[in-house]
Amino acid sequence: MFLVGLTGGIASGKSTVSSQLKELGCPVIDADVVAQKVVEFQSPAYKLILQHFGREVLLENGEIDRKKLGQIIFSNPEKRRLLNSITHPLIHKEMFRQILLYFIKGYRYVILDVPLLFETRRLTRFLTHTVVVYCDPATQLSRLMQRDALSHEEAQQRIAAQMPLKEKRGLASHVMENSGSREDTHRQVLRLHTKLEDSMEFLVVRAVAVAAVAGLCGLFLCTVKLLIS
Repeated sequence: MFLVGLTGGIASGKSTVSSQLKELGCPVIDADVVAQKVVEFQSPAYKLILQHFGREVLLENGEIDRKKLGQIIFSNPEKRRLLNSITHPLIHKEMFRQILLYFIKGYRYVILDVPLLFETRRLTRFLTHTVVVYCDPATQLSRLMQRDALSHEEAQQRIAAQMPLKEKRGLASHVMENSGSREDTHRQVLRLHTKLEDSMEFLVVRAVAVAAVAGLCGLFLCTVKLLIS
C-alpha cells in the first residue's frame, strides 16, 4: 500500500476533489474530520484547549466553537502554533491508526486529505504522490468571502495564514486546476483515479512488509530454538 497526500488552500476546492474521489471508491482519511474527533467534549485535547484558550471558545453545549477558535488563531500566529502543538500529534496518531486498518484490509493506496500538508512537512516523507488543488488567487478570495461570509480583510488574513497556493503547486507531483467548472475538475479527478488504480507501486510496500514479517518470524523461531536447546 502507498500513500497519496491531497492538499490545497482554504477555499481552493480540495473538499470537492476529496468528495469526488470518495464517490469513486478511493479510501480517504480526512485530517479535518480527525481533528474534530480529537477535540471532542472532555477529550485530552479539549481539556488543553480549554486550559490555554479559556471558556470563551466554547458553545453553549460545552463543545469547541470552531468558528470562534478559528478567529483567534488566524489573527495570532503564536496562538495558532499553540493549537497545532496540542492537536497535531493526536491527529497524526489517529491517522496512522486508520492507515494501518486500510493496510490490513488489503487496500492498494490511501489518500490523506491534509490542509496543512506542506506547512507541517511531517507526513510528506511517507507519501508516494502529492496532489494540490489549485485555483487562482482572485477566485480563492471570492470563494472564501462568499462561503464563510467574511469581509475582504478577514478572508485575506486567513489566506495569508497558509502557504501560498503557488508555492504548494511547485511542491506537488500532481496539480488539479480548479479555477474553472466542476465538470472540468471532475475530468481531472477521473484521470488521477485511473493513474492510482493502475499503479503497481503498492507491490513495493507489500514486499517490504512481507520481508519484515518474515524476518521477525525467523528471529522468533531462532529465539525459541535457543531457549529449547
